[in-house]
Order: sequence, then C-alpha cells, then structure tokens
Amino acid sequence: MENKLAVLAVMVSDNESVETVNALLHEFRGYVVGRMGIPYKPKNVNIISVVLDAPAEAINSLSGKLGMIRGVSSKVLTAK
Repeated sequence: MENKLAVLAVMVSDNESVETVNALLHEFRGYVVGRMGIPYKPKNVNIISVVLDAPAEAINSLSGKLGMIRGVSSKVLTAK
C-alpha cells in the first residue's frame, strides 16, 4: 500500500490524558517524520503537530484512537 504524507493536529485539554497520547504516538513512531508540541497555558491546552509518512489506514487509525481519548481531539491534513 502506498504511503501518504500527512500532518496530524492534536489538541489535549485534559492533562491526565497526556501520557496516553504519548504512548499512542510512540506506538506509531515508525511512521513519524517529526513532531512538535506546544503547551499553551492561557487556554490550558497542549497542541501537538505530527508529520507522518504512512499508509492511509495507519494515519486514520492513529487519528481515530487519539480522538477516543478523553479531552483529546485530532484532525488530519494529507498531501495530494
């Protein structure tokens, strides 16, 4: 299956979910090109950008699993 290049935007508003998010990102580490995390204290949210080079199924799986974690939302942008 052909890999896609994607940016995964993750927002974590529940600090108790941070470890779960990091564990899941670690599980998909083979697909991660780069990652940047920004704690934004005024809004009490952590913002993570993850660049992935992965099959569409893996990208969607990661985004879906992240979205099921309490206080976490995620969106994917893929290159054409």
